[in-house]
Amino acid sequence: MKRALSIRFLVLVCAVLFTAFGVFAQNNPVSQPKSQEVSERDDIPVLMKHLPDWENARNRAVYILNTNSLQKALGERQVFDLIDFAGGTEAVTAPYPQGKLLIIEYSTPQASVDADNKIKRRLTELGQNSQIVYRRIGNYNAFVFDAADEAAANNLLDQVKYEKKIQWLGTDPFAYKQAERAFVKMTSDIFFSTVVAIVGGLGLSVVAGIVVGIFFFYFREQKRAGMEAFSDAGGMTRLNLDGLTPQTSTDRLLND
Repeated sequence: MKRALSIRFLVLVCAVLFTAFGVFAQNNPVSQPKSQEVSERDDIPVLMKHLPDWENARNRAVYILNTNSLQKALGERQVFDLIDFAGGTEAVTAPYPQGKLLIIEYSTPQASVDADNKIKRRLTELGQNSQIVYRRIGNYNAFVFDAADEAAANNLLDQVKYEKKIQWLGTDPFAYKQAERAFVKMTSDIFFSTVVAIVGGLGLSVVAGIVVGIFFFYFREQKRAGMEAFSDAGGMTRLNLDGLTPQTSTDRLLND
C-alpha cells in the first residue's frame, strides 16, 4: 500500500514538474530565431545567396542571428547597438576587397525603415571618418565596413539585389514619393515625346519642302527648255534682254 502511494506521489511530482517546465518555456520563448527562408534545394539561407558572388563568398561568410555573433564576426562597431535581432531579424557578413559587407534583413518594412533612420542619424554624428558606407536596399540594411574607397564600396553595394516584394501592413509611407516620382517620369516622357514629335515634324517638313522644290525647279527648267522662242517684235530687231529670243538673221535686216 505504501509502495503504491509512493509511486503515485512520484508520478504527481513528475506531472507538476513537467507542467511547470512547460509554463516556463511558454513564458520564455527561444530568443534565437531560425532562418525564416531557406532554399529547398540546398538548405542554404536565401539571404546568404544575395551576397555578391555568393558561391565563392559562402566559404568565408558568417550567418548571424544575434548580437553576440555579430560582434564576434565584425568586432565592436558604433552602430551595432542600433541593430535589434528580435522578431526574426537575420544578417550575413563576408569580407571582400572593398571592405567587410554586412547585410541585415528585417522581417517587416517598418522595422527596416525605423533602423534606417536611426543608422543614418548615427552615421551623420560619426562623420566621414567612420569608413562605413551604408545603404538601404529593399528590406536589407547593408553596410561596408573598413571601406578605404567609397566608390568601390558603393559598387559592391550595387551588386546586392533585393528580390522580394515589399508588403506593408498599413499605409505605405513612400506612396506619395512613389506617386510623385511616377508623375515626374510620366511628365518628362510626355514632354520629351512632344519635343521629338515637333522637331521631327519640322525637320521632315523642311526636307520635304527642299525635295519638292528641287523637283519643281528641274521640271520647270525642262519645260522651259522645250518652249519655242517668243518675240513680240514680229521678227524685227529688238533688244534680246530676256535671252529667249534667238539672234535675228542678218538677211532680214534693212540695207543702207
